[in-house]
Amino acid sequence: MKVIPFNVPKTTQEAFRLQVDELPHLYDKLHQHAETQIMSIEKGEGTLIAGDYVGRFSAHDVFLIGGGQPHVFRNDEKYYRVRNKKNVQATSIYFDEKYAGESFWQLEELQEIKKFLVRSGAGIRIEGNTKINVVALINKLKSSKRVDKLIHFLQLLNEVATSHELIPLSVSPLTIHSQAGEEKRMNDVLHFTFKQSHRKIKIGEVAAVANLSPEAFCRYFKLRTRKTYTNFLNEVRISHACKKLIEGNQNIQAICYDSGFQNLSYFNRTFKRVTGKTPKGYINRS
Repeated sequence: MKVIPFNVPKTTQEAFRLQVDELPHLYDKLHQHAETQIMSIEKGEGTLIAGDYVGRFSAHDVFLIGGGQPHVFRNDEKYYRVRNKKNVQATSIYFDEKYAGESFWQLEELQEIKKFLVRSGAGIRIEGNTKINVVALINKLKSSKRVDKLIHFLQLLNEVATSHELIPLSVSPLTIHSQAGEEKRMNDVLHFTFKQSHRKIKIGEVAAVANLSPEAFCRYFKLRTRKTYTNFLNEVRISHACKKLIEGNQNIQAICYDSGFQNLSYFNRTFKRVTGKTPKGYINRS
Protein backbone atom coordinates (compact mmCIF):
# COMPACT_ATOMS: atom_id res chain seq x y z
CA MET A 1 0.00 0.00 0.00
CA LYS A 2 1.21 3.44 -0.81
CA VAL A 3 0.12 6.27 1.41
CA ILE A 4 0.51 9.81 0.16
CA PRO A 5 4.04 11.13 0.69
CA PHE A 6 3.92 14.44 2.53
CA ASN A 7 6.87 16.71 1.81
CA VAL A 8 7.88 19.07 4.59
CA PRO A 9 10.04 21.97 3.36
CA LYS A 10 13.42 21.84 5.01
CA THR A 11 16.97 23.08 4.86
CA THR A 12 20.18 21.92 6.51
CA GLN A 13 20.36 25.30 8.23
CA GLU A 14 17.67 24.59 10.80
CA ALA A 15 17.26 21.91 13.47
CA PHE A 16 13.48 21.62 12.94
CA ARG A 17 10.55 23.09 11.07
CA LEU A 18 7.67 24.66 13.03
CA GLN A 19 4.30 24.83 11.29
CA VAL A 20 1.07 26.41 12.55
CA ASP A 21 -2.15 25.30 10.83
CA GLU A 22 -5.38 27.29 11.08
CA LEU A 23 -7.82 25.67 8.67
CA PRO A 24 -11.44 24.52 8.21
CA HIS A 25 -10.18 20.97 8.89
CA LEU A 26 -6.85 19.15 9.13
CA TYR A 27 -5.27 17.35 6.16
CA ASP A 28 -7.55 14.34 5.77
CA LYS A 29 -5.59 11.90 3.60
CA LEU A 30 -3.62 8.99 5.02
CA HIS A 31 -0.02 10.09 4.54
CA GLN A 32 3.51 9.70 5.80
CA HIS A 33 6.70 11.72 5.91
CA ALA A 34 10.28 10.96 6.83
CA GLU A 35 10.29 13.45 9.71
CA THR A 36 9.25 12.80 13.29
CA GLN A 37 6.27 15.05 14.08
CA ILE A 38 5.29 16.45 17.47
CA MET A 39 1.78 17.88 17.13
CA SER A 40 -0.19 19.98 19.61
CA ILE A 41 -3.93 20.20 18.90
CA GLU A 42 -5.15 23.62 19.99
CA LYS A 43 -8.62 23.55 18.43
CA GLY A 44 -10.61 20.77 16.80
CA GLU A 45 -11.50 17.12 17.32
CA GLY A 46 -11.79 13.91 15.38
CA THR A 47 -10.28 10.48 14.86
CA LEU A 48 -6.57 9.72 14.63
CA ILE A 49 -5.36 6.75 12.62
CA ALA A 50 -1.67 5.99 13.15
CA GLY A 51 -0.45 2.61 11.96
CA ASP A 52 -2.86 0.12 13.52
CA TYR A 53 -4.12 2.64 16.10
CA VAL A 54 -7.58 4.24 15.89
CA GLY A 55 -8.71 6.71 18.57
CA ARG A 56 -10.02 10.14 19.40
CA PHE A 57 -8.12 13.40 19.41
CA SER A 58 -9.37 16.76 20.69
CA ALA A 59 -8.16 20.17 21.79
CA HIS A 60 -5.18 20.10 24.19
CA ASP A 61 -3.97 16.68 23.00
CA VAL A 62 -0.29 16.27 22.07
CA PHE A 63 1.07 13.44 19.93
CA LEU A 64 4.39 12.26 18.58
CA ILE A 65 4.18 10.58 15.16
CA GLY A 66 7.26 8.61 14.14
CA GLY A 67 9.06 9.19 10.88
CA GLY A 68 7.51 7.07 8.12
CA GLN A 69 4.42 6.23 10.21
CA PRO A 70 1.23 6.31 8.07
CA HIS A 71 -1.30 8.54 9.81
CA VAL A 72 -4.22 10.91 9.42
CA PHE A 73 -5.90 13.32 11.83
CA ARG A 74 -9.42 13.17 10.40
CA ASN A 75 -11.79 15.79 11.82
CA ASP A 76 -15.42 14.96 12.60
CA GLU A 77 -18.02 15.51 9.88
CA LYS A 78 -19.22 18.84 11.28
CA TYR A 79 -15.90 20.41 10.26
CA TYR A 80 -16.71 19.73 6.60
CA ARG A 81 -20.13 21.37 6.63
CA VAL A 82 -19.00 24.98 7.02
CA ARG A 83 -16.32 26.05 4.57
CA ASN A 84 -13.94 28.98 4.75
CA LYS A 85 -13.84 29.07 8.55
CA LYS A 86 -10.71 28.36 10.56
CA ASN A 87 -12.29 25.70 12.76
CA VAL A 88 -9.08 23.89 13.69
CA GLN A 89 -5.69 24.99 14.93
CA ALA A 90 -2.61 22.87 15.49
CA THR A 91 1.12 23.41 15.83
CA SER A 92 3.56 20.82 14.53
CA ILE A 93 7.31 20.43 14.88
CA TYR A 94 8.99 18.36 12.16
CA PHE A 95 12.58 17.10 12.30
CA ASP A 96 14.90 14.28 11.32
CA GLU A 97 18.61 13.73 10.78
CA LYS A 98 18.58 15.78 7.57
CA TYR A 99 17.66 18.87 9.58
CA ALA A 100 20.76 20.74 10.73
CA GLY A 101 22.89 18.05 9.06
CA GLU A 102 23.66 14.49 10.16
CA SER A 103 26.72 15.56 12.14
CA PHE A 104 24.45 17.52 14.51
CA TRP A 105 22.48 14.38 15.36
CA GLN A 106 25.68 12.41 15.90
CA LEU A 107 26.61 14.54 18.92
CA GLU A 108 27.15 12.43 22.04
CA GLU A 109 24.71 14.60 23.97
CA LEU A 110 21.86 13.66 21.60
CA GLN A 111 22.33 9.88 21.57
CA GLU A 112 19.77 9.11 24.29
CA ILE A 113 17.22 11.26 22.48
CA LYS A 114 17.98 9.43 19.22
CA LYS A 115 17.42 6.08 20.92
CA PHE A 116 14.11 7.33 22.31
CA LEU A 117 12.95 8.48 18.86
CA VAL A 118 13.67 5.03 17.45
CA ARG A 119 11.70 3.40 20.26
CA SER A 120 8.75 5.77 19.78
CA GLY A 121 8.52 5.34 16.01
CA ALA A 122 5.07 3.74 16.29
CA GLY A 123 3.70 6.97 17.82
CA ILE A 124 2.83 8.15 21.33
CA ARG A 125 0.27 10.25 23.14
CA ILE A 126 1.90 12.68 25.58
CA GLU A 127 0.05 13.10 28.88
CA GLY A 128 0.24 14.71 32.33
CA ASN A 129 2.77 17.31 33.34
CA THR A 130 4.89 16.37 30.34
CA LYS A 131 2.11 17.55 28.05
CA ILE A 132 1.81 20.85 29.95
CA ASN A 133 5.56 21.40 29.71
CA VAL A 134 5.69 20.47 26.02
CA VAL A 135 2.89 22.88 25.13
CA ALA A 136 4.65 25.65 27.07
CA LEU A 137 7.87 24.97 25.16
CA ILE A 138 6.04 24.92 21.82
CA ASN A 139 4.57 28.34 22.66
CA LYS A 140 8.07 29.59 23.48
CA LEU A 141 9.33 28.27 20.15
CA LYS A 142 6.75 30.34 18.29
CA SER A 143 8.29 33.56 19.55
CA SER A 144 11.93 32.52 19.98
CA LYS A 145 14.80 33.40 17.67
CA ARG A 146 18.39 32.32 17.10
CA VAL A 147 20.01 30.30 19.89
CA ASP A 148 16.96 30.52 22.20
CA LYS A 149 14.94 28.70 19.56
CA LEU A 150 17.43 25.83 19.49
CA ILE A 151 17.61 25.69 23.30
CA HIS A 152 13.83 25.41 23.63
CA PHE A 153 13.75 22.70 20.94
CA LEU A 154 16.35 20.61 22.77
CA GLN A 155 14.52 21.16 26.06
CA LEU A 156 11.34 19.90 24.41
CA LEU A 157 13.05 16.75 23.10
CA ASN A 158 14.60 16.06 26.49
CA GLU A 159 11.25 16.61 28.23
CA VAL A 160 9.60 13.95 26.10
CA ALA A 161 12.52 11.53 25.98
CA THR A 162 12.80 11.39 29.80
CA SER A 163 9.06 11.25 30.51
CA HIS A 164 7.08 8.40 32.06
CA GLU A 165 3.77 9.95 30.96
CA LEU A 166 3.72 8.55 27.43
CA ILE A 167 1.06 6.23 25.99
CA PRO A 168 2.07 4.14 22.94
CA LEU A 169 -0.28 4.31 19.96
CA SER A 170 0.46 1.61 17.39
CA VAL A 171 1.88 -1.78 18.34
CA SER A 172 4.84 -1.20 16.01
CA PRO A 173 5.70 1.00 13.05
CA LEU A 174 3.99 -0.08 9.83
CA THR A 175 6.28 -0.81 6.90
CA ILE A 176 4.55 0.16 3.68
CA HIS A 177 5.44 -0.98 0.18
CA SER A 178 4.00 1.24 -2.50
CA GLN A 179 2.37 0.49 -5.80
CA ALA A 180 0.83 2.94 -8.22
CA GLY A 181 -2.72 3.87 -7.30
CA GLU A 182 -2.70 2.27 -3.84
CA GLU A 183 -2.83 5.63 -2.04
CA LYS A 184 -6.19 6.42 -3.69
CA ARG A 185 -7.58 2.96 -2.92
CA MET A 186 -6.88 3.16 0.82
CA ASN A 187 -8.02 6.76 1.13
CA ASP A 188 -11.24 5.89 -0.72
CA VAL A 189 -11.81 3.08 1.80
CA LEU A 190 -11.18 5.40 4.74
CA HIS A 191 -13.43 8.12 3.32
CA PHE A 192 -16.23 5.58 2.72
CA THR A 193 -15.84 4.16 6.23
CA PHE A 194 -16.05 7.53 7.99
CA LYS A 195 -19.07 8.53 5.91
CA GLN A 196 -21.01 5.28 6.26
CA SER A 197 -19.96 3.88 9.65
CA HIS A 198 -23.32 4.85 11.19
CA ARG A 199 -25.06 2.02 9.30
CA LYS A 200 -24.54 -1.66 8.55
CA ILE A 201 -21.80 -2.08 5.94
CA LYS A 202 -21.42 -5.30 3.98
CA ILE A 203 -17.93 -6.37 2.99
CA GLY A 204 -19.05 -6.42 -0.63
CA GLU A 205 -19.80 -2.70 -0.47
CA VAL A 206 -16.42 -1.60 0.79
CA ALA A 207 -14.68 -4.15 -1.45
CA ALA A 208 -16.37 -2.49 -4.43
CA VAL A 209 -15.02 0.88 -3.27
CA ALA A 210 -11.54 -0.66 -3.35
CA ASN A 211 -12.30 -2.31 -6.72
CA LEU A 212 -11.53 -5.74 -5.29
CA SER A 213 -13.49 -8.93 -4.69
CA PRO A 214 -14.61 -9.40 -1.05
CA GLU A 215 -12.00 -12.13 -0.51
CA ALA A 216 -9.19 -10.07 -2.06
CA PHE A 217 -10.22 -7.00 -0.11
CA CYS A 218 -10.13 -8.85 3.22
CA ARG A 219 -6.61 -10.08 2.47
CA TYR A 220 -5.56 -6.62 1.24
CA PHE A 221 -6.85 -4.80 4.33
CA LYS A 222 -5.47 -7.30 6.86
CA LEU A 223 -2.05 -7.32 5.21
CA ARG A 224 -1.76 -3.53 5.25
CA THR A 225 -3.32 -2.66 8.59
CA ARG A 226 -2.74 -5.81 10.70
CA LYS A 227 -6.45 -5.97 11.51
CA THR A 228 -9.66 -7.07 9.85
CA TYR A 229 -11.91 -4.49 8.24
CA THR A 230 -14.64 -5.35 10.75
CA ASN A 231 -12.32 -4.56 13.67
CA PHE A 232 -11.26 -1.30 12.03
CA LEU A 233 -14.89 -0.33 11.33
CA ASN A 234 -15.83 -1.02 14.94
CA GLU A 235 -12.96 1.14 16.18
CA VAL A 236 -14.16 4.02 14.00
CA ARG A 237 -17.65 3.52 15.43
CA ILE A 238 -16.30 3.49 18.99
CA SER A 239 -14.46 6.76 18.27
CA HIS A 240 -17.81 8.24 17.24
CA ALA A 241 -19.45 6.82 20.37
CA CYS A 242 -16.75 8.35 22.60
CA LYS A 243 -17.52 11.76 21.13
CA LYS A 244 -21.24 11.31 21.78
CA LEU A 245 -20.66 10.10 25.34
CA ILE A 246 -18.55 13.17 26.13
CA GLU A 247 -21.22 15.47 24.67
CA GLY A 248 -23.81 13.85 26.97
CA ASN A 249 -26.84 14.59 24.79
CA GLN A 250 -27.95 10.95 24.31
CA ASN A 251 -28.25 7.86 26.47
CA ILE A 252 -25.96 4.88 25.90
CA GLN A 253 -28.53 2.86 23.96
CA ALA A 254 -29.18 5.72 21.53
CA ILE A 255 -25.44 6.23 21.07
CA CYS A 256 -25.02 2.51 20.37
CA TYR A 257 -27.44 2.61 17.44
CA ASP A 258 -26.34 6.05 16.26
CA SER A 259 -22.76 4.77 16.02
CA GLY A 260 -23.73 1.90 13.73
CA PHE A 261 -24.05 -1.00 16.20
CA GLN A 262 -27.13 -3.21 15.99
CA ASN A 263 -26.85 -4.79 19.43
CA LEU A 264 -26.29 -3.10 22.81
CA SER A 265 -24.45 -6.00 24.45
CA TYR A 266 -22.09 -6.28 21.46
CA PHE A 267 -21.55 -2.51 21.62
CA ASN A 268 -20.65 -2.73 25.32
CA ARG A 269 -18.20 -5.59 24.72
CA THR A 270 -16.57 -3.84 21.78
CA PHE A 271 -16.35 -0.55 23.68
CA LYS A 272 -14.58 -2.29 26.59
CA ARG A 273 -12.17 -4.08 24.23
CA VAL A 274 -11.22 -0.89 22.36
CA THR A 275 -11.08 1.63 25.23
CA GLY A 276 -10.46 -0.59 28.25
CA LYS A 277 -13.58 0.89 29.90
CA THR A 278 -17.32 0.40 29.81
CA PRO A 279 -19.37 3.24 28.30
CA LYS A 280 -20.44 4.29 31.81
CA GLY A 281 -16.85 4.14 33.02
CA TYR A 282 -15.77 6.28 30.07
CA ILE A 283 -18.37 8.91 30.95
CA ASN A 284 -17.16 9.03 34.56
CA ARG A 285 -13.54 9.34 33.43
CA SER A 286 -14.44 12.23 31.11
